[in-house]
Amino acid sequence: AALNGGLRSQVSAALKEGRVAPTELCQRCLALIKSTKFLNAYITVAEETALKQAEESEERYKRGQPLGILDGIPIAVKDNFNTAGIETTCASNMLKGYISPYNATVVQKLLDQGAVLLGKTNLDEFAMGSGSTDGVFGPVRNPWSYSKQYKEKNVPKSYPEDEESNWVITGGSSGGSAAAVSSFTCFAALGSDTGGSTRNPAAHCGVVGLKPTYGLISRHGLIPLVNSMDVPGILTRCVDDAAVLLGSLAGHDPKDSTTTQDGFEPFELPDLTDVSKLSIGIPKEYHAPGLSSEILALWSKAADLFKNAGAKVVEVSLPHTPYSIVCYHVLCTAEVASNMARFDGLEYGHRSDMKDSTESMYAATRREGFNDVVRGRILSGNYFLLKQNYEKYFVKAQKVRRLIANDFVKVFRSGVDILLTPTTLSDAAPYTEFIQEDNRTRSAQDDILTQAANMAGLPAINVPTALSERGLPVGLQFIGRSFQEKQLLTVAKWFEKQVQFPVIQLEEVERHDSDVFQHQKSASFS
Repeated sequence: AALNGGLRSQVSAALKEGRVAPTELCQRCLALIKSTKFLNAYITVAEETALKQAEESEERYKRGQPLGILDGIPIAVKDNFNTAGIETTCASNMLKGYISPYNATVVQKLLDQGAVLLGKTNLDEFAMGSGSTDGVFGPVRNPWSYSKQYKEKNVPKSYPEDEESNWVITGGSSGGSAAAVSSFTCFAALGSDTGGSTRNPAAHCGVVGLKPTYGLISRHGLIPLVNSMDVPGILTRCVDDAAVLLGSLAGHDPKDSTTTQDGFEPFELPDLTDVSKLSIGIPKEYHAPGLSSEILALWSKAADLFKNAGAKVVEVSLPHTPYSIVCYHVLCTAEVASNMARFDGLEYGHRSDMKDSTESMYAATRREGFNDVVRGRILSGNYFLLKQNYEKYFVKAQKVRRLIANDFVKVFRSGVDILLTPTTLSDAAPYTEFIQEDNRTRSAQDDILTQAANMAGLPAINVPTALSERGLPVGLQFIGRSFQEKQLLTVAKWFEKQVQFPVIQLEEVERHDSDVFQHQKSASFS
């Protein structure tokens, strides 16, 4: 039952009291990783390292000197964060076999507090995508594809192969981390969020996905995609646990000049009982083309929930939202083109055998190392950065970005505390349907509701809200004021408590590990 407990209220307490040992917890998670291997959530499982870390944690508990709430807690990390001694691939041939000499700051902070690193999770190559389907290690399968809830609503036709092709995507690009948390193989996971890459898979996998304010958590050691928007993301099974992880990770890092200079005090979330002083904004522009009627109804229902509880619910306008996805595409590809220049085959990663000339070696290395999606974004970005195009595209996009950020500033200045929006346009698509469209088209559609928060640098969180008619998770997004994570998470916790999102009933996992699941009552830890 420990696998389903809250980090602060249950698991940490159980470890302190000796009711469960860190090694036992670690072994149980490793066993679950093996029994859910078909999900393809992990690229690397660091079994030996994890067991060693769990044994060290056990010794600390025996001495009565745990390092904190996270001591002995099994976690997973997206495979675009550097980890010393463990391969970091970004799901690309370019970095296959690459072992970093150092840990990313966020990884080091978790290890310093005794967390047990189980392994590295799957993603779209170099985090470019919204389905976790374009990595070199193959697509990630959504655990909900194998849940009783989904199977009951989607009876396969007469052929058994229909069931095999019936699985749905996790969303992306942090799909491996979301699937790992959703399938109980770890208690929390790190993702990255550039345009929604933590919140999108969190919505599709029925977990909490937090994108903190830009600059609150260090990016040092996160292999960059878009430096001005990348943020390490947090995936957990309840809002309280997201607050615990945020408290462990936030704060200034001398190795990342974009982190805030202000100190950060970790906080425990209060139980909000009175929402009458809250003002919730509903941005009318988020009623976007392609938004499913099911999600629209859920969004309205959530707004009514706040209204009936006494909160002030107002329609607001973010007028530059329609331009944001085009603006994001220009800025994203331009920064990608710059960041990917480092992968030239000289210092680390893949190197082609082409020996005709240095230039031909560069070209062959990049052709062999990058997939079509990455090469396409590099090509677009370099086009936008050409001397004759720079003012017309890149500079103009930067100006539009400022207008988008100002829209949020105006709304928050008008007295609105939190914005409530959908996270995704619909529930998770079946894999066979998802791959009918190319990555760029899919990313443009799927990022439409999430990427504006990245361009404005604001904190945003996905809260799992309900199951769709197909028995799949649907989430809603809360966007807060800059550096006001405590308020954002407090409201998200209140909402989480109201909606009582159901637990995933994983038949495959129950078969392999029935005793773990027999006491489950709810989807969150607490």
